[in-house]
Amino acid sequence: MPQLAGSPIGVPPGARAARRANSQDAITDAAREIFVERGYHGASIRDIAARAGMSLSALYYWHASKQDLLAALLAESRQDYLLTCRTALAGVAQDDPAGQLRALVTATVRYRVRRRAESALTAQEWRHLDVAHVAELDQLRVAASDLWTGVIGNGVRVGVFTCEHPDDARRAVQAACNAIAQWYDPSGPVSVDELAERYAAIAMRIVDLRPAAAAGADQGNT
Repeated sequence: MPQLAGSPIGVPPGARAARRANSQDAITDAAREIFVERGYHGASIRDIAARAGMSLSALYYWHASKQDLLAALLAESRQDYLLTCRTALAGVAQDDPAGQLRALVTATVRYRVRRRAESALTAQEWRHLDVAHVAELDQLRVAASDLWTGVIGNGVRVGVFTCEHPDDARRAVQAACNAIAQWYDPSGPVSVDELAERYAAIAMRIVDLRPAAAAGADQGNT
């Protein structure tokens, strides 16, 4: 049997892909745990490799440095968040700014609960990255913020939101939702659904949802 290029003899392509995916998943899981437990400076590549169950050289095959590993972890998280928000908006008509804002808030609340570790790392450890990595991550941050800006700006233009300072309103709503990762306890008395409803209501107050529009939204939810 001829040897497959760049692969062990007799290993099917699907198995090779699965093995690569498993390696990446093991590294990602280990890095997330170590960074959360010890912080960026307290973490070591050697400890991450050991937690992932692989040799140091094997880990270096995937990531050239601890900084590259942190950047990859944060980038994957931000890409997931951006996709989560876009998917949420795709399910709401563009002529319904209140519904779109509610969808963004709900998606963000759920994301911050689902990925609390990455959210905490993004808030605390990004400052350890070099300029190039920060620039790459910032593109994803700006893309997500643009979604919020577009929804709130559209609501103001059509008179559904009456806030005088849309940019400040957007920053306030985003900051409130992002902070959930720092304090929310999934085992506590407030469910994720209830939390999302609370924060959607808070967001509507911040953007000054017009009373008539609020009444229409309530009827649409019944």
